[in-house]
Amino acid sequence: MIRRSKWQAYDNYIKENIDFGSSYIARNIIAKYGLEDSLFQAIRNYIKRFKNKVDHPITEESIYISNISEGSRVIVIGDLHEPFSLDEYLHFCRETYNKYNCNRVVFIGDVIDNHYSSYHETDTEGLGGGDELDFAISRIQRWYKYFPEALVIIGNHDRIIARKAQTGGIPNRWIRSYSEVLGTRHWRFVERAVIDKVQYVHGEAGTARTKCKSDMMSTVQGHLHSQAYTEWIVGANHKVFGTQIGCGIDFKKYAFAYAKAGKKPAIGCAVIINGKTAINELMDL
Repeated sequence: MIRRSKWQAYDNYIKENIDFGSSYIARNIIAKYGLEDSLFQAIRNYIKRFKNKVDHPITEESIYISNISEGSRVIVIGDLHEPFSLDEYLHFCRETYNKYNCNRVVFIGDVIDNHYSSYHETDTEGLGGGDELDFAISRIQRWYKYFPEALVIIGNHDRIIARKAQTGGIPNRWIRSYSEVLGTRHWRFVERAVIDKVQYVHGEAGTARTKCKSDMMSTVQGHLHSQAYTEWIVGANHKVFGTQIGCGIDFKKYAFAYAKAGKKPAIGCAVIINGKTAINELMDL
């Protein structure tokens, strides 16, 4: 056991290193203060709680879980791929948020495109890395202004830079958090969220209808730009839904040339009420 006074002694060290992952900080505390390895999990949990209390960008974690039970009205905003989203999409999402009196915001992933560093062929006439990032940040600030508190699911395009760093053998500790880079101090970036027993994922594993069946869990996801629907799966002992929410991309932009022969995107968002009702809202084009 660690006495409360000892926990307080570690607070300054945690503050100084708060941008690093909880596991990394916990290992360093054990080494720095000569603690038993068996205390690792307790220290790691303490660090996670500490991070949730301080006014500081929250570092990435694997999953966020919340059970509100009643009164949960979540707006789910589709892939933005900034700086290549439709200008009108922000206004549409704001109207939808107000229409349903939403009190939670989830971005379903790919808030940034990172085209200049894409695994697809990049446009030689497109913006360079620095210019595209600056442009994307300025566009994302529009969203942050109106939705200052949000969960953001990490999408495959969001991960591109971290993946390139892994390819180059660069340790994770050199990589800044998404919030720090994008200037979104109070957005919480996670791989997966569960709110009122509904899971929110980006969607690389397949469609929402197959994901909700395989996990036996109501599922909301993006990633597939041309799909927007809610499908219910009803069995003898369960009832779950799969919701694809569409996206907010400007399909005419050069960043989407890789999909120019495919279907046009479904521009929309979704609202999930109390974990029981799923509503697709599609924008008039």
